[in-house]
Amino acid sequence: MMTEAPRFRRFTPEVRSAMLVQAGIACLARGGLSAFTIDNIAREAGVSRGLISHHFGGKDGLLTAVHAEAYRGFIDILAPDGGDPSLRDVLDRAFSEALFNRDTLKIWLALWGEISVNPALREEHRRCYDAYLDHVERAIAQHAAHAGCNLDAKALARPVVAVIDGLWLEAQIDPERLSPGKARAAALALLEQALGPI
Repeated sequence: MMTEAPRFRRFTPEVRSAMLVQAGIACLARGGLSAFTIDNIAREAGVSRGLISHHFGGKDGLLTAVHAEAYRGFIDILAPDGGDPSLRDVLDRAFSEALFNRDTLKIWLALWGEISVNPALREEHRRCYDAYLDHVERAIAQHAAHAGCNLDAKALARPVVAVIDGLWLEAQIDPERLSPGKARAAALALLEQALGPI
């Protein structure tokens, strides 16, 4: 009796790279940086270890790509289709259920912890963070134009992001004390004191 030979699926380099990035994200979500190993990622993606070096030059290159993909997912929620969200949209989306789960927290804590010691990751973070700031700056400028007030949107974007990020992190860490809804309300109250009704 003849047995059928195993079938191997061929993927384009782009698909294979995306599979490795998703595997890296899954490993970070499961156990942070300690789970982000070549063996774990290769096993998760169902590929050989050598493909990580082939596509990304090693684990650090893959981690940088994982950061870019995680940020892309965040920006896609914040500004769907690359549009300009209003300031209220920014708050609603930053504190939406899509961004609140333990996996997301573990991924970001791992990435943030590595940024200070990984120059390539730090550069990628700056690029992504600038895109985030740009969306918030445009939202503030839009708010100022609608409200007929004179605000320095560029100067205010970073503190607004700091308020959002700080409350988001606190709500992720201890949701029993600060729910996403309460975090959003706190951000809104603080920002309205500085910027007027949003």
